[in-house]
Amino acid sequence: MWGSLAVIGRRSAKSRCRGLGCLGSVNRVAGEEVMQDDAHRRVVRIGDTVRRPVQPWTPSVHALLRHLEDVGFGYAPRPLGIDAEGREVLTFIKGDSGTAGWAKVVGEQGLRNFARLLRDYHDACAGFSPPSGATWSAGAGGPGDHEVVCHGDFGPWNVVWQGDQPVGIIDWDFAHPAPRLHDVAYALEYVAPFRDDAECLRWLRYPAPPDRRRRLEVFCNAYGLDATVGIVSAVIARQEDNADLVHRLAEQGCEPQATWVADGLLAELVDRIAWSRASRHLFE
Repeated sequence: MWGSLAVIGRRSAKSRCRGLGCLGSVNRVAGEEVMQDDAHRRVVRIGDTVRRPVQPWTPSVHALLRHLEDVGFGYAPRPLGIDAEGREVLTFIKGDSGTAGWAKVVGEQGLRNFARLLRDYHDACAGFSPPSGATWSAGAGGPGDHEVVCHGDFGPWNVVWQGDQPVGIIDWDFAHPAPRLHDVAYALEYVAPFRDDAECLRWLRYPAPPDRRRRLEVFCNAYGLDATVGIVSAVIARQEDNADLVHRLAEQGCEPQATWVADGLLAELVDRIAWSRASRHLFE
């Protein structure tokens, strides 16, 4: 497994540049725009298409993306098949993403738009029936009662933006069946955000320490939640699940998690969880 929940391992916003529209470090090779090139994944753009490595769950993700196209959800790439080199082919969505996404959610309008996009996606996929034998990065099977196929990595870096308007969602490798709160809590960790003031000011583009309680309420209201009771606990539980997953995958020798843990990431994740627990008063 090349990077289940790979976003966990980005140590700060400075290294978050996985979005397919993040062109700041693009290299052009033989007509290809190399959009990501690391030890675990190479992503290129050719014309109006994006080529990415195929994973065991790619057929399930493509079925989901075709469903979204069928129901008129215009914020997801369309799958175009597999190319001669065995890479999946998706339509390219023009706009800003990757590290550029952080600044888009600092203002309340961008934050609201981000939350509404997540709700619109959840509603659009509610009627999706995965194909028989569907496999996802987190396992096999279809949504249970009160579940949808969550995006699994819904952060500002995986949204394509034009101004403060989101125009697409990218990087669907971590889609999997789960309660909607799974995506909500994951997103809120990064946009409330559950980070200390120093990181907010230095890396997340905030001009001043954020009003985290206000931002959590704005997000939840825009998503359509009636109340915020239990949300902070859900975010902390999501952080704990992520840390456990990184540790488990690293012990299994999976990359890049083994490298992350060797570099000290696990201790950093534990520190973040401790900060969240000690800082609940900033959110509640």
